Amino acid sequence: MSTPKGPYLDLKQALSQNLVMNQQMQQAVKLLQLSNIELSEFLDDILADNPLLEKDESAPASENGDIEESFEDAVREEQTDFDAGSSMMADSGGGDTSFSPHNPNDVFENTASEEKSLRDVLVEQIQTNLDDARDRMVATLLIDELDSTGYLRDDIPTLSEKIGCKPERLEALLPQLKEFEPTGIFAKNLSECLALQLEERGALTPAFEVLLDNLNLLAEHDMKTLSKLCGTNEESVQEMALVIRTLQPRPTANYDGFVAQTAIPDVLMQKQKREAGGGWKVALNNETLPRVLVNNEYYTTVLSKTSKKEDKQYLRDQYQTANWLVRAMDQRAQTILKVAAEIVEEQNGFFLYGVEFLQPLTLKDIAEKIEMHESTVSRVTTNKYIGTPRGIFELKYFFTSSVSSTGSGGSDISSEAVKAKIEALIADETVKNVYSDDALVKELQKQGVDIARRTVAKYRDTLHIPSSTQRRRILKNRQGL
Repeated sequence: MSTPKGPYLDLKQALSQNLVMNQQMQQAVKLLQLSNIELSEFLDDILADNPLLEKDESAPASENGDIEESFEDAVREEQTDFDAGSSMMADSGGGDTSFSPHNPNDVFENTASEEKSLRDVLVEQIQTNLDDARDRMVATLLIDELDSTGYLRDDIPTLSEKIGCKPERLEALLPQLKEFEPTGIFAKNLSECLALQLEERGALTPAFEVLLDNLNLLAEHDMKTLSKLCGTNEESVQEMALVIRTLQPRPTANYDGFVAQTAIPDVLMQKQKREAGGGWKVALNNETLPRVLVNNEYYTTVLSKTSKKEDKQYLRDQYQTANWLVRAMDQRAQTILKVAAEIVEEQNGFFLYGVEFLQPLTLKDIAEKIEMHESTVSRVTTNKYIGTPRGIFELKYFFTSSVSSTGSGGSDISSEAVKAKIEALIADETVKNVYSDDALVKELQKQGVDIARRTVAKYRDTLHIPSSTQRRRILKNRQGL
């Protein structure tokens, strides 16, 4: 049969070219969405299939290396200028807000400490106590799912999907992990954490179990209701409460700087010296950024020794794919840098003075500034982290809604900045001066923030701050009133 010619052949070529273009466009989008760590794993698969690609093992460019080498020094230098009282976001798991990956007091402590980290302690116990190799692998992955308190908040189906193992394996493994030191690690919440400690002491009675199921009532000091639920008198509940206070609600407490759900920065920023023009310098983290090269010499040599037409075509296709991938990775790097640099410029006040100076910002704002599509900015900022003198933040963190301001210039203020103001006001409360939500509204208005009472209540709930009645009761109890 003769080879078809004319319009049919043209159509076939057009379809083939369009297919290649669509595949490349899809891969370009995928590259943009991946973090540096994910990109490295993705490239390992590509390198296994393409003989013309190889990893660039040469040292990172010195320009970017300067930032990497001096980054921790910059953190320590900048730390002295920061307001340590400024509050940062609570962890997403709803745990204790005294530590967060975003807390400026905890920046990079985990890497600076010479003592054993909690991770080291847990890994040692995994190696010692678990015989099955797959269990050891799954358990090690679970360490990265712990929140800042040391809790494992996700349920088994969610963890099973994240880690890629059967739920049955997790159900059998988790009870073993909950026997690890420090006691309470891998608990699903505060109640279970305290229960594990009481169980270790041989003190987990039915009454204690009821008390732990109603910690909200204990926080409100509602001893009357608790005594009825526990089937005992108020004096016994008070004694049980004293025992509870001797327990450790945060298994991570004795391990400085345990960073939950370890985030490795894809981008680094550093304050430039005055002689260099000041401002901030932003660079990709070369420690985690994989680099690939096309082996042109190998391609030329093999192509010259290949006689079969289909083999030559295979080599040409692989060569074209390899070159495209290198260009696509360079484009990805430039796009991430462009977006990150613009975010740093827009949120300069935050980096200099703290969360109360975080500006309202949307994906559209950045997209318009750098003349890119909003969806591109969204992909770039998802699952990408920036290492700053204030800590490690997901790029998405810097996009916040706005609240009307009547302050200087009348410009809007970030919702995160408003939350920080609410936290600061409540932190200064006394028994005689506890702010109701209405009072918080008035105080914020004095600071130029125009906000509704229901919004204050919503923000307070988001921050896990009790009502004014509960806070007054807690303050009285602390002072023995």
